Amino acid sequence: MGIWGWPWGRRGLSGFGSASTAEDIAAGIDASHLTAIVTGATNGIGKETARVLALRGANVIIPARTLESGMKVKESLAEEVPSSKLHVMEMDLSSLDSVRSFAGSFNSSHKHLNVLINNAGIMACPFQLSKDGIELQFATNHLGMYCAVTFLYVINKSCTSSSLVSRPSW
Repeated sequence: MGIWGWPWGRRGLSGFGSASTAEDIAAGIDASHLTAIVTGATNGIGKETARVLALRGANVIIPARTLESGMKVKESLAEEVPSSKLHVMEMDLSSLDSVRSFAGSFNSSHKHLNVLINNAGIMACPFQLSKDGIELQFATNHLGMYCAVTFLYVINKSCTSSSLVSRPSW
C-alpha cells in the first residue's frame, strides 16, 4: 500500500487503516480475564480506550485527578456499556506521592495488572511547578508515567500476562 494509501482509508498489512475504529480493532477479543489501567481516561482517546476495553469485558481502572471527574466518566461509560466493570481511583500524575498512593491502593484491592495504558498527558500549559517543585508538564508526562510504571511493575512482577502500552496523547 505504501504511505500514500493511508490517508484515504486503505487498509494496510494489519488489515486496519485510517478509517478503522477501536471497536474494529478489538472485535472478537474476549478481555474478561484482564485488568487494565487507562490513564487519561476522563476524556478523548483514553475515554474511548476505556470504553472499548469495558465493551470487551475487561476490568477497567480509571485513575482520575479527582474522584468527581472520574465518577462522571464512569457513569457515562456505564450508560453505554451496562455490563462494564469500571472502577475509579484517585491519582494525579503530577504528584509523586499521589502516584505512589495509587499504586499502593491498587495493590491492596487487585490481585494483578495485565494492561497499563499510559495515555494521560498535558501540553502547552503555562509554566507551573508541581506539588513536588518540578515543572508541571515534565512531572506529569514523564516522571509521573515513569513512577506509575515502576511502582506498578514492582507490585505486579509476578503476573506473567502483563503488557505496557505507553501512548502519549499530547
